[in-house]
Parts: sequence; C-alpha cells; structure tokens
Amino acid sequence: MDWSLLACGRSGHVTYAPDEPGPREQLSAPTSAGTAWRCLRCGTFVTGEPGGSGPAGHAPEVRRDDQVRSAFILRLFAIERFLRAILFGAGAYVVWRFEYSRVSLEQAFDRELPVVRTLFRQLGFDVDHSKLVGLIRHALTLSSGSIGLLAAGLAVYAVIELIEGTGLWLGKRWGEYFAMVATSIFIPYEIYDLTAKITVTRVIFFAVNLALVLYLVITKRLFGVRGGKRAYEARLRSESIMASAIARAPAAAPSGATAPPPAAAAPSTAAPPAAAPSKNPNST
Repeated sequence: MDWSLLACGRSGHVTYAPDEPGPREQLSAPTSAGTAWRCLRCGTFVTGEPGGSGPAGHAPEVRRDDQVRSAFILRLFAIERFLRAILFGAGAYVVWRFEYSRVSLEQAFDRELPVVRTLFRQLGFDVDHSKLVGLIRHALTLSSGSIGLLAAGLAVYAVIELIEGTGLWLGKRWGEYFAMVATSIFIPYEIYDLTAKITVTRVIFFAVNLALVLYLVITKRLFGVRGGKRAYEARLRSESIMASAIARAPAAAPSGATAPPPAAAAPSTAAPPAAAPSKNPNST
C-alpha cells in the first residue's frame, strides 16, 4: 500500500515553489497545461499553482510513506486513550456524585434488594453471592475521605489518558515520550494483576499497553534506542523530497558576482627568427 498516495487522496497534494532557482528547477516541470509542481508527499507532478512558496528552508514538513503509516497507528492508540479518558472521567463523576447521594442510594438499595432477590431466585440465581451486590454493599460502607480519594484518582488517570491521546494524535515528540513513560508506570501493576487472576479485560489492557511502549521505543527511537533522535531526524531528512531537491540542486553563484575578465595575453619573449641570407646573383 502506498501510504503517501493514500494520504494525498484523502487530504490533497502538498506542493511548494522554493525561491531558490536550483530546488525550484528540481521540483517543477513544464507541460502543455502549464507548470507542474512535484508533491512533497507522494512525489507526483501536479499542474496548477503551487500550494505555497518561499525559501526552501521554510517548506512545510510533510509525512511520507512509513511516517504516514506510523501516524495512522499512533492515532489508533490515541483513540483508545480517549476512550479510556471518557470511561474513567465518567467513573470519577459517578463516584463524586455518589458521595452526595449515598443516603438516598442506600435507602433505594435496601428497598429494592428483596424484590430483586425474589425475582432472581425464581430464575435460579442467588444474588446474595453476586459480586456486583457485594461491590455495592462495600461501596456503601466507604468513608467520605475514601470516596473523595477514589474520585480524585479516577480523575487524575482520566487527565493522564487525555494528555497521552492528544500527544499521540498530534504526532508530537513530547507526546510520544509522555505516552511511553506514563504507560510503562502501570505495566508492573498490570503484571501483578495478571498473576492474581487472568481475565480477558486485563489481558487486553496489558497487551495494548505493552504494544504501545514497544512500538514507540523501537520505531520512534526513544531514549537513544537505534541511534536516538539524531538517527530518527536523519531518516526523516533522507525521505524528504525537498531535502533531496536541495541536495541535487547545483550550487548557486553568490549574489552580485561577475565573471572575471579574460587574462591578457602574455608578451612574447622569444627572439624573432633570423632572416635567411639572400643569394648574390653575381656570385659564381
């Protein structure tokens, strides 16, 4: 799959006319329909006015090929982070509201439990041994301080997930570092949870977090891995069409420079050839 062409088909080509004649010549081509400009993402020549112009060093930085695919993968992780932020944010709000409605909730629970118990008993279920009922009973016995700490913890985790998702969605370097560090912190706890009990939800969360950490460290070369930031930026420059055009362009002459005048002919120092002796007609 050509990820560059796919991105151009979705959001359009990215053309740019540099002021410097060398790169400008490399990125343009005359056609019967007018001048065509090379797209900085997919490399296709597109007729019409360029999308921008100016110094070559001010050209927009465009993701190409593997970078487009990487941005797509990171946005999938970002969506998962946004869903977590919504889930834990909603949980924080529910716990916070529970503190102010605990009395009415407890009364409703005591009033409706016998009815629910009778209904489920007829269906063959014993709700008294239900984990959900036990969790509700335990929550009703929590102190106000414990409920406040729980709500605050859920809110902080939701904010962390929101920052992770934003950084990954924008494809920022700081977002990649933040997501890697924040995710790694919780991996030991997730491993401990799996040793206590293996569930589908725990396995999925652990697999997603581990995949994100490994993907960021290896492909984005975080913390000096595979050459670190310098190697990562060098790879980006090697894939840049504008950088390639600048490198291939002939060196321009300095502004205002004139060609030196031709050198004057050096005076000849060689002696003129001697005249041949004339023949005397009277000589015998």
